[in-house]
Amino acid sequence: MATEALYRKWRPRTFDEVIGQDHVTRTLRNALAADRVAHAYLFAGPRGTGKTTTARLLAKAVNCLGEGDRKPCGECRICRAVEENRLIDMIEIDAASNRGIDEIRDLREKVGFRPGEARVKFYIIDEVHMLTDPAFNALLKTLEEPPPHVIFVLATTEPHKIPATIISRCQRFDFRRIPVSDMTLWLAHIAEKENLNIEPPALEYIAQQGSGSLRDAISLLDQITAYSSDTITLAHVQAMLGAVASQSVVGLVDCMIHGQVSEGLELINRSIGDGAEPRQFTRDVVEHLRGLLLLKMGDGAGLLRASVTDEDLKCMQGQAARLSPRWLLRATRLFNTAAYEMKTGFLPQLPLELAFVESSVDEMTVEVTPAAATATHTQSPERAQAGRSGIEAATLPQPTPPRAAVLTESPTSYDTPLAAPDAVGEISLEMLESNWRTILADLRQVDSMTQGLMNSVKLVGVDGNTVIVEAPSELLKGRIEQPRVRSHAEPCISQAIGTPVRLRCLAKGEYRSGTQSSPSPAPAGETTQHHSQEHPQPAPDSNAEEVTTTPDNSGLQDDPLLQEGLNLGGVIRETET
Repeated sequence: MATEALYRKWRPRTFDEVIGQDHVTRTLRNALAADRVAHAYLFAGPRGTGKTTTARLLAKAVNCLGEGDRKPCGECRICRAVEENRLIDMIEIDAASNRGIDEIRDLREKVGFRPGEARVKFYIIDEVHMLTDPAFNALLKTLEEPPPHVIFVLATTEPHKIPATIISRCQRFDFRRIPVSDMTLWLAHIAEKENLNIEPPALEYIAQQGSGSLRDAISLLDQITAYSSDTITLAHVQAMLGAVASQSVVGLVDCMIHGQVSEGLELINRSIGDGAEPRQFTRDVVEHLRGLLLLKMGDGAGLLRASVTDEDLKCMQGQAARLSPRWLLRATRLFNTAAYEMKTGFLPQLPLELAFVESSVDEMTVEVTPAAATATHTQSPERAQAGRSGIEAATLPQPTPPRAAVLTESPTSYDTPLAAPDAVGEISLEMLESNWRTILADLRQVDSMTQGLMNSVKLVGVDGNTVIVEAPSELLKGRIEQPRVRSHAEPCISQAIGTPVRLRCLAKGEYRSGTQSSPSPAPAGETTQHHSQEHPQPAPDSNAEEVTTTPDNSGLQDDPLLQEGLNLGGVIRETET
């Protein structure tokens, strides 16, 4: 014969035994003492926090036959019938499997019958948010005007899914997650009564794994009771649950702080090899990073004391002081996404490893002091490079601050020679091509529009300290040559290759190897196309005689640039000097 589960065996039998919900039990006791019990209640909160248990206690207290003010007494026939699940006037309905209108119509028909052995007929509808809209509509009238001998308790983990018309007919109580300290005391009480030899750190770890749910924590304790007849230690519990020691999570975050990629990957694989479940490991990292973020952004110590020990809190405060809020936000998102991706991945630990590597090398983890922040003009690319190399940002070569470009009337104003930088290193097309992915990734962090524009160009050449790219059209060329775009692109390119550079953009077909400098003036009589899409047309030369001719379209099939200009409404002019 199967033994009774501990969470059922140790279900609270009085309001005094309900853990962590004093705001609910106190109000219900006062209502019972004053004989002002409502006809409908809504109990909302996370799973395993005592919603259904409290509803059953209320059913016992309302119908209790005991003497005195302390109800339920737990000794009368009604109290014993509720504890043994044989009171016919207490009806529990699982809305997850009885969610249609037919079930609610059947309930409405039976509500009018008076109770058989108790004073009040008690309906507990669990997971009430699962009811369909027609079922809610059918329940509404009964909740609004119920018979005097009926009380409803609606229990749910998702109160936002319940119609406002239903909520307005109920007294609502919100159940809270149970603090680790309270759960640890109750688990110790159960262990003592069950003659279990288990160390206090192991009990505390079980309480932490419950994540605020006392039922889950008691179920874990029940699972561990069969592990060993000797004293159960923290190491036994972690091995039994396939969990990760908190030291492994702390060590992994330390590896990210110091850019120790190989050490961190070794720690991940060693933990998984020792029996840690990859998804649980990832969830533990997410929870740890969330705690660091709370400590960094506000009074996180007060929020975390309910779920971590004082020793762990001190360690987390030391780590939080060394991390920037920006990195914590990004790393938390990466590991949270990794936990989700593990559901469908063929290699369970791969998302965890990718999240760790990306957090370690793609952003600088250590927070920059105000003085260091003032010394650098563009922080995002420098932090990215510092994270990849594992060294401080101050040791990186600093790019020249972006030029204050002035938009003039001439389309070729950007071709004005740039003053020679203080130090120019050797750069090559191969160097740029090998770093281009990194440049685009850094640009995405700085300005997504600039990254999109630069993603559409093609690297074609280098002229001294000038990087030459080719745009597929004149329109894109004009946009890339805007001062705002160049002020973002040039520092990112400079940072990636370690040398200050300038950027020049040509339209498709304009670049010729060995002629990277500004294009020579067109010979007299040569056809030239002028557009007004990005820049105003220059004023005509007073010494030149302009002759407008009718365009000859016969040869335009071989010149896509001229064809595009005509399609946009341009004209062809011939000038003579």
